[in-house]
Amino acid sequence: MLKGQTALVTGSTSGIGLGIARGLAEAGADVMLNGFGDAAEISRLCADLAQRCGVRVLHSGADMSRADQVTAMVREAEERFGRLDMLVNNAGIQFVAPVEEFPDAKWDQILAINLTANFHAIKAALPGMKARNQGRIVNIASAHGLVASPFKSAYVAAKHGVLGLTKTVALEVAEMRITCNAICPGYVKTPLVEGQIADQAKVHKLSREQVIRDVILASQPSKRFADVEELAALVVFLCSPAAASITGIALPVDGGWTAR
Repeated sequence: MLKGQTALVTGSTSGIGLGIARGLAEAGADVMLNGFGDAAEISRLCADLAQRCGVRVLHSGADMSRADQVTAMVREAEERFGRLDMLVNNAGIQFVAPVEEFPDAKWDQILAINLTANFHAIKAALPGMKARNQGRIVNIASAHGLVASPFKSAYVAAKHGVLGLTKTVALEVAEMRITCNAICPGYVKTPLVEGQIADQAKVHKLSREQVIRDVILASQPSKRFADVEELAALVVFLCSPAAASITGIALPVDGGWTAR
């Protein structure tokens, strides 16, 4: 479906981002991964994905809190692939605390990685997309881009900002064959969430099943996690010709969370 096209997925050495990168590679796209981790493990990951899917797989260790590194990463993808057709802004971090106790440094870091990095990546990628009159931008936001929860002020503010940025970019390029959309996941089954389940079970002295249903998924009416593969398939669709007229949307994948 995407054979011969190229993609950059930020925050993609694990979790949701890695699942999205795999989905794009399986659809035929060359992919640049981004993220921190053990260099040897990342090298193996890239080699395995390239061999399995028959595509080129690169890696950038760009720090998403640094504007200069974000811009340089996009430039590198364009130079090494020859162009950049698809940009998926997925990198993000979280921190939980009441507003009056929220550390200033954490606020700045979350806004930088979860929102401002998207701006810099889009700004760097758009000139090339405009020159070719073609491109796809997908921002991974959150159900918290649509609704709020206590103690997550920076994360909620950043994800609401991502939706505003998505709509603005979509309008600016509406007459070109460039789309910009946001996906708003609820809780997704990742290794990070698995760790949270174990921690919550220990703290609250509950079974794993009780933690999942009554703590983690309390706001998610379906009472099931979304799978990484579901998000990957949705990104592939939004990057496909079939989604050419879909732009400026915030699409919940949250088991009914925001339907309330």
